[in-house]
Amino acid sequence: MATIFIGDVQGCCSALERLLDKVRFDQTLDRVILVGDLVNRGPNSAAVLQLLLSLGTAASTVLGNHDIHLLAVAAGAREQRPDDTFLDILKHPARESMIAYLKQQPVLLCDESTRSIVVHAGLWPGWGLADAQHCAREVEAALRDPDGAFFHQLYGDRPDRWNRSLRGWDRLRVLTNIFTRVRYYRADGRLALVEKGRPGGVSPALRPWFDLMGNALAPWRVIFGHWSSLGLMSRPGFIALDTGCAWGGTLTAVRFEPKTDNITFVSCACS
Repeated sequence: MATIFIGDVQGCCSALERLLDKVRFDQTLDRVILVGDLVNRGPNSAAVLQLLLSLGTAASTVLGNHDIHLLAVAAGAREQRPDDTFLDILKHPARESMIAYLKQQPVLLCDESTRSIVVHAGLWPGWGLADAQHCAREVEAALRDPDGAFFHQLYGDRPDRWNRSLRGWDRLRVLTNIFTRVRYYRADGRLALVEKGRPGGVSPALRPWFDLMGNALAPWRVIFGHWSSLGLMSRPGFIALDTGCAWGGTLTAVRFEPKTDNITFVSCACS
């Protein structure tokens, strides 16, 4: 049984279908895990969710910022933006099942077979695995609360620093920003949520979140997306898989073969 991780799909269902074929995904034997941002920007968000639903337990995902934005719009907490492209979900006859599916997905997933932690954007420097899991469960519980209050309090860049003494919506907001939005931290530890450029092209005062993690998560590796300008990156402890499918780039997968250390990267062009 192979385990296959896939980068940000963002509504590009045809690319996802072609990539699954190219990576030799067998629904009866293999598992596929996506790094979030399933929807938005591309033309077929509803088809992406329908495909994942059809794969049943063979497919897993974490939530990205675009997925959470869709949930907020569906809950009536936010207006749809002019550049949002998930109206096909909001008007779909199966809208409620798609929204329910997304609300049940985690913001952090651990795959024991490959010793991989999957998150959409990043983590807080110094967190161990137990810390990250505990914080993720807090966000997931708020996401799933039937009253939907979370989506009304979610948006904003403050507080911009994690502190375990934070409580209430401030705590949940900064945790959500860490799991689904962060790329850089400032020298004083604050989240830098505006900057999207690749390392080397931004202020030296900004540090990529993964450069600050040290060995706190060893022997686990972190697999993430969210950062199309970073592109494909593979280094000890970290794999980045967002290769800009929605922007005319590619959709990328990494395939882990069972009981070996063999990994293979596979990409397909996105039209």
